[in-house]
Amino acid sequence: MKNNHSLIIGGGIVGATLALKLAQAKRPVTLIDATPERDDKSWTEALSRRDARVYALSLASIDLLKEVGAWQNIQASGRKADYSQMQVWQLNGLGELLFGDNDNNDDESKAKPAAMLGSMVEPLVIEHALWQRLNDDDVSDYLTVIKGQKVVNMDWLGAQSGYKVSLESGESISANLLVGADGRGSFVRKHAAIELDTLDYQQTAICCAIQTSMPHLATARQAMLPTGTLALLPLADITEEDKANSQHWQSVVWTLPRNQALALLEEKPSYIAEQLAAASNYELGAINKIESIASFPLAAQQAKSYIADNLVLIGDAAHGVHPLAGQGLNLGMLDVKALFEQLEYDYKRSGNTLWGSAQTLRTYERLRRPHNSLMMHSFSLLNWLFAGELAQTRPIQQLRSEGMYRVSKIKPLMRLFAMQASGV
Repeated sequence: MKNNHSLIIGGGIVGATLALKLAQAKRPVTLIDATPERDDKSWTEALSRRDARVYALSLASIDLLKEVGAWQNIQASGRKADYSQMQVWQLNGLGELLFGDNDNNDDESKAKPAAMLGSMVEPLVIEHALWQRLNDDDVSDYLTVIKGQKVVNMDWLGAQSGYKVSLESGESISANLLVGADGRGSFVRKHAAIELDTLDYQQTAICCAIQTSMPHLATARQAMLPTGTLALLPLADITEEDKANSQHWQSVVWTLPRNQALALLEEKPSYIAEQLAAASNYELGAINKIESIASFPLAAQQAKSYIADNLVLIGDAAHGVHPLAGQGLNLGMLDVKALFEQLEYDYKRSGNTLWGSAQTLRTYERLRRPHNSLMMHSFSLLNWLFAGELAQTRPIQQLRSEGMYRVSKIKPLMRLFAMQASGV
C-alpha cells in the first residue's frame, strides 16, 4: 500500500469526480461502487429515456467537470439545457426576482448576449460522461474501479496504516485515506459512528417532466407557493420532434405537504398536469405532456463531523439540503474541489510524505462544514418564510413582499446573488 493511496466508497457524480481528480494528479486511488457495471447497450437504452430529474450545475461545477474531462462528453451528447436567467416569484404577494446579465433595462444591457448562469443536466448523462472518463488510458495507471461490489466491513488499522475494507466477494483493500461518497444513507458514516443532525420538513416533492405550450427561453423558474416551492427547470431536447419545437420541455420539482402530495400521486397523470399548470398560474401555458412522475420525501441533514481518523465525508454523505435552490450537488462538487486542493497542498508541503493527515482533514472540515451549514439553514429559513400556516399570516406576507420588492431594485445585490448561485 502506498502512503498516498485513497479509497473512495461511492461511485456517483461526487465520488467519481474526486477519483478522476486524484488519478489525473497521479495519486493512486481505488473507487468502489455497488451499482453493477453497464455495457454500451445498457447505457444506450437508459439514455434513450428522458429523466424527469435534472441537476442545476453551477459554473463552478461545470469548471470542475471540464477539469476531469467529463464536461466535454456531456457537450458532445447534446443532453444539456443551459440557462441564462433565474426567475423567482410568489403568487400571493408582490415582488419578483430575475437573475441574469440582462436584468437591467438599459440599452447597453439589452445589447449584450445573455451569459450562461449554469446548465441543467440529467443525472444519468453526467454519470455516463464520468464513467467514460474513468475507463480512459490517461488515468488507468493510477485508478482502479470496482463495480457491483458492496462494502460489508471497514476496520481502522491505526493512523499510519489507515483502513482495511472488506467486500462481499471476500476481497480486502487497504488505504491510508477512506472517503465516504456514498450518499445520504452513507455506510461509511454509519460505521464510523458519526451522528447526524436532521430536519424533517414534513413535505414531499413530486418530480416529473412536462411539455408546456410556451417555451422556457433558457430560464429557470421557481414559484414560492403557500404549499411549498414549485420549480420549472429547462430540460434538454432529445428527439427530433423536440428539437423542431425546442425549449418546451421542463423538469418539475413541486413541493407539497406530505399528505397532500401522496393523495395527488394517486390521481391520473392528466389530473396531476392540470393541477400543476394551475399551481404555476399557467406561467408557461398549458401542459401538453407529462412523463416520469415520481416523488421523494424532503429532509435536511448534516453529519456532526465530516472527518474521523483517516476518514472523510463528501457530498450527500456529509450533508443534504432542501432542493428549493437546486444547490445540493453543487455543494458536493465544492467539497471535491476543497478536499483535493487541501490534500495536494499538504502532501507537497510535507515533502510528499503525509497524505490525508489529521491536519489536512481538519482544514477541509473548517473550509466546508460552516459554509454547508449556512446553506442548509438558509434554505430552511426560505422554506419556512413561504410555506406553512405561520408563513401565511399577514405580517410574514408583508415582510416577504416588501423584501422581494426591495431586493429586486438593488441591481448590484441581484448580480451578487446570481454569482453565488453560479458558484463563482
